[in-house]
Amino acid sequence: MYKLVALDMDGTLLNSQKAISPRTKQAIQAAREQGVHVVLASGRPLEGMEKYLTELGMTSDNDFVLSYNASLIQRVASKTVIRKQIMKGSDAKNIASLANDFVTFVHAFSPERGLITPEDNTYTQHESTINGVETTVVDFVELGNDEEIIKTMMVAEPSILSAAIEQLPAALYEQYTVVQSAPFFLEFMNKHSNKGTGVAMLAEHLGISADEVICMGDAGNDHHMIKYAGLGVAMGNATEDTKALANHITDSNDEDGVAKVIEQFILNK
Repeated sequence: MYKLVALDMDGTLLNSQKAISPRTKQAIQAAREQGVHVVLASGRPLEGMEKYLTELGMTSDNDFVLSYNASLIQRVASKTVIRKQIMKGSDAKNIASLANDFVTFVHAFSPERGLITPEDNTYTQHESTINGVETTVVDFVELGNDEEIIKTMMVAEPSILSAAIEQLPAALYEQYTVVQSAPFFLEFMNKHSNKGTGVAMLAEHLGISADEVICMGDAGNDHHMIKYAGLGVAMGNATEDTKALANHITDSNDEDGVAKVIEQFILNK
């Protein structure tokens, strides 16, 4: 029996209109009524998930989220952090220097400063809008080397970002967790932070084993948790490399793919 369901948001839980369909909402509620833990696991900060958590009624301190691709695991109501694996200002400076070499933009999330970027741009504005957070322009040279940074991102038009990815030094993958969450977002996090380790830690906290976990996603930042889960699910709209890792492929985010998995594997419909 599955006891924990971890859901990516954009491209998975949310349809193309950034909404949760009525069927998906009903399936999640039915699973929760059976005692199944449902958590959101997203690259977004908690602020960018609150609207949807409220809509799903997942707002108590017995509800959890994996924010910033599980760099933080938090209780929803109090925002208490129960796990934190983050970066430093020196890391953000390093990545910003590479971004400059590759002619991409860069931004980062800071616990103290919020969403920061050396140069405002379309992609950082998009990040700001979808998460309901303000952007502050900060020269990354000003960051303290030991200042806490949650994650840092290279952002650019997809063809430019793809060219940058091809040029990334191999050593960077040893130093950080590097995941592509969208065609225009490349994320750098603490080496020990990814959705897989995050879901594993939360499952252990809840006394749940990996074979009792379902994880669903559509993109590169979901790979770790899809590989971890007893049932790793790729959406019908997922990238091909994501589908290749999955135990099960469901319908797309516009075809109630999440609801269909919950109905089949938890509600036994």
